[in-house]
Amino acid sequence: MAIDAPSSPNTQPWSDRLRHSTIILIAAALALSVVVSLGELSALHAAIVFLCIAAAALIPWRLHDPTASRDDVRRINPVESAAVAAVVAGMPDPAVLLDRAGRVIHLNAAAAQLAPALRRNELAQFALRSPEIITALREAIATTEPRRATYLDHVPVDRWMELMITPVPVPTTFGGADKCMLMTFHDQTPLRRVEEMRADFVANASHELRTPLAALSGFIDTLQGQAKDDPKARERFLGIMHNQATRMARLIDDLLSLSRVELSAHVRPDTLVDLLPIILQVADGLEPLARERQVDVETHLPEAPVMIAGDREELLRLFENLIENALKYGASGGRVIVSLTLSAATDGSQEIRATVRDFGPGIAPEHLPRLTERFYRVDVGDSRSQGGTGLGLSLVKHILNRHRGRLLIESVPKQGATFTACFPQARPPAST
Repeated sequence: MAIDAPSSPNTQPWSDRLRHSTIILIAAALALSVVVSLGELSALHAAIVFLCIAAAALIPWRLHDPTASRDDVRRINPVESAAVAAVVAGMPDPAVLLDRAGRVIHLNAAAAQLAPALRRNELAQFALRSPEIITALREAIATTEPRRATYLDHVPVDRWMELMITPVPVPTTFGGADKCMLMTFHDQTPLRRVEEMRADFVANASHELRTPLAALSGFIDTLQGQAKDDPKARERFLGIMHNQATRMARLIDDLLSLSRVELSAHVRPDTLVDLLPIILQVADGLEPLARERQVDVETHLPEAPVMIAGDREELLRLFENLIENALKYGASGGRVIVSLTLSAATDGSQEIRATVRDFGPGIAPEHLPRLTERFYRVDVGDSRSQGGTGLGLSLVKHILNRHRGRLLIESVPKQGATFTACFPQARPPAST
């Protein structure tokens, strides 16, 4: 359906103009007739006056065009239009549009949250107190060239931010051109943290590998030298070398497993697996360690299969780490309980919880938030003596992340620790 635009006086037909001017023409004719009858004006002069009035009423004079007036209003400051405001508001990163003097024209919600002191029609330099920002902004305004700056924002938490100032050409009221300044902020904190974690990871890994390598090298030199003909020393040194080699092999194995899990972290497993045989297989495999530590392993498992979408090998590694940690560090309690339950998650959905509880010395509260960090140990000496690499719980966390699960850790000193792996319940296959 077409909608006709309102017609201007220039496009109105003569019949419409005559109809609209009828009253004026009749009144003029009557008035002139009275004047002529009174002898105040001749008939010729009256006719001329009537023709002038008719022309004024019928000819389309246009002294004021509303459409043109609206266009003129728009041309007063085109940068302040609603379209420009919508573009700035729709930018995903914090964005602020400034005029040539540095006053705020538009800003989006992300920028208002980043710098609450920013106000429209006020100078941005007063709201952004960072010296790097002020310097870059002044240089951009003076040279009308792009500028980039990196600064550290300490409030409310430490964040590394990158500022980009881009001159934007805009039309002026009188047909000329000027330049506004578009400021965009990019949060570099995740990248910085990843770089720091990578550097820490390389440093820690090299340190962890250096210790057993140095021990192996030293014992080899000793066996080749003064202990060459000493059977007792040779037997003792070979045992230590075996332990160090086993520790190094396990460290490399954990590093490779962690790398594989991180590489596929974005791909969620879609194969349905039953947790019951996995837990029983791990418990049976760790039975010699349990006998050595004199710990009873109790399994409280349902009879029906418990299915989740998961990777069997990764789940084996997950439960092996959790149960082995309980046997090693909670051995003084003499008992480890492994249970499997179905519980409600925080969002109201159902989740499967596999819990491993020991009754050992427990963990101090200040250590709980850092237990899943790479190479973090509550007691470095005890962990190394137990053959730990400091990567077990980090691997558990990454496996759970790939399975879209979560790890809960609860502990009270002298009352043991509880590690709970939470998995989303597998959805039944859609019926065809």
